[in-house]
Amino acid sequence: MDTALALTTDMKIVLALVGLTMVLFVFQRVRADLVALVVLVMLGLTGLVAPEDVFNGFSSNATISVIATMILGMGLDRTGALNRLAGWLLRRAKGQEDRLLMLTAGIAGLNSSVMQNPSVMALYMPVAARLASRSGLRLAQMLLPICVAIIMGGTLTMVGSSPLILLNDLLTAANANLPSGSATLESLNMFAPLPIGLVLLAAGLAYFHFRGNRQLGDLGDGEGNVTPARTQSYFASAYGIDGDVYELVVTAESPLVGMTFGEAESIHDAPVLLALKSENESRLAPPSDARIWVGSVIGAMGQRQQVADFAQNQFLRLSTRLRNFGDLFNPSRAGIAEAVVPPTSKFIGKSAAELSLRKKYGVRLLAINRDKQVIREDVRSMTLRAGDMLVLHSIWQDLAKTAKSLDFIIVTDYPKGEQRPHKFKIAMAIFAVTMLIALSSRVPTSVALMAGVAGMLVFGVLKMDEAYSAINWKTVFLMACLIPLGWAMDSSGAAAWVAGHTIERLPSGLPVWVLEIAVALLTAAFSMVISHVGATIVVVPLAINLALAVGGNPTAFALIVALSASNNFMTQSNPVMSMIIGPAGYKARELWRIGLPISLIYTVIVVLMVNLLF
Repeated sequence: MDTALALTTDMKIVLALVGLTMVLFVFQRVRADLVALVVLVMLGLTGLVAPEDVFNGFSSNATISVIATMILGMGLDRTGALNRLAGWLLRRAKGQEDRLLMLTAGIAGLNSSVMQNPSVMALYMPVAARLASRSGLRLAQMLLPICVAIIMGGTLTMVGSSPLILLNDLLTAANANLPSGSATLESLNMFAPLPIGLVLLAAGLAYFHFRGNRQLGDLGDGEGNVTPARTQSYFASAYGIDGDVYELVVTAESPLVGMTFGEAESIHDAPVLLALKSENESRLAPPSDARIWVGSVIGAMGQRQQVADFAQNQFLRLSTRLRNFGDLFNPSRAGIAEAVVPPTSKFIGKSAAELSLRKKYGVRLLAINRDKQVIREDVRSMTLRAGDMLVLHSIWQDLAKTAKSLDFIIVTDYPKGEQRPHKFKIAMAIFAVTMLIALSSRVPTSVALMAGVAGMLVFGVLKMDEAYSAINWKTVFLMACLIPLGWAMDSSGAAAWVAGHTIERLPSGLPVWVLEIAVALLTAAFSMVISHVGATIVVVPLAINLALAVGGNPTAFALIVALSASNNFMTQSNPVMSMIIGPAGYKARELWRIGLPISLIYTVIVVLMVNLLF
């Protein structure tokens, strides 16, 4: 390579645009997506990218793959897959907090291998909150290990993170500007980084198991961490509403046979009765006049001993497995919420019995908080007043419909979208087929992922409008607009010029692995400034030209860049880290204290494993 390459006007313009992008991203006075749009327009106006290619970033395989993984993630979320996973994790942990933390982080890391990292983190935040509320762990102790595992698990496949999704497009684009005689850069297959990702994930889990747990104990403020799924622990402390849900089968000897549901509720020391299955019809919040017969199944919530005593006294058969009410009591579909009665409500002056809340609205009143006094006894006959805080149990859809009347105002966050737990098996089958198609390498990964999206839409796992809402258009727009900047870096010769002048200033005979570490650290630093997508787009062309100049493997250098772009465990510029800092209450110095050693371990493993593989 000619290291004395002359600096042309085109190179100056490209380098100036890169510098401008970095400055604007650092000071954050202008939105990142607007900065990307301005850069894209400048590339078109200056002719650095051909007019017919300026907007090709929007149709690139990388952009389509990112969109598809976002939609597939929502499809799994709508079926309650992650809530099922939370229950499985609790059972497997068997009350051991360290095992629970390692299991949750490990499974999250594996999930991130086939979904976008921010999407996985969004799905696991309520899971982590639910697990924290039912164990001795604080949310701050759970979120950072899960976040680290998700970032490291994203390196298991070429679709786990945006930088890896981008990499093949950048390698293909680089072929057009390789020096004569250079070997063509081949695209990497779906599982090319798998060995690297496995070592990274194992290292992350080992770090928190042997050292991080001691540091995690002091993380976060421990107070005021508000996440929707923590409502369970809140209702337990504020209203005494606690416990798990059980199924009670009515036997022929039970005195409940022939009783109404309301009469059964009024029995002394009865747990909270929430559901009834009778004559093959399952209902949440059944009307009080619904009859109980032999073979009926009652859904009851309370402490295990309380429910067991009730079952024994009433000759009921207790089951801890929800065979009949699994869908009804799925946390993604139903749960407990608080609502305030406003002064304009038509409910004022009437009781829950008069309003027929269960029959008309499908809502069960569990307690009333009035003038700081919690009332749980005989709440159905109490006359409601303005300002009463109602504790309700309902299917989220029914709750949302009732709230539209503004007769009470919901103050608890809850899933607003329609949940479809009955589509769980269909969604998992579609997802499995999608991964198999992608693995076959017979079609591009983007086509395989979009086939999965089409399947979820056709089979009703998602609606079209939900698919649109699943897409983070800011992320897509940022990526699509910046991709041409990478092309310009390469085609203008700016990347080759920077690489050549870098080599001139380095000591002769420097080992290739030292340069690889330098590239890895440079990429990690860039990712803190211009995002992991921007760092990948800017540094990959530079790394390829640097590898060619020193006789290294261009693909290995490029892969190091794509992996290192996610190596940021200290700042909010990493989109996954930005999601957990607020809810967990992490402080900057805490993140640097724990995150910096992890970043250094990450860099060493990436460089070592890439050299072993390539």
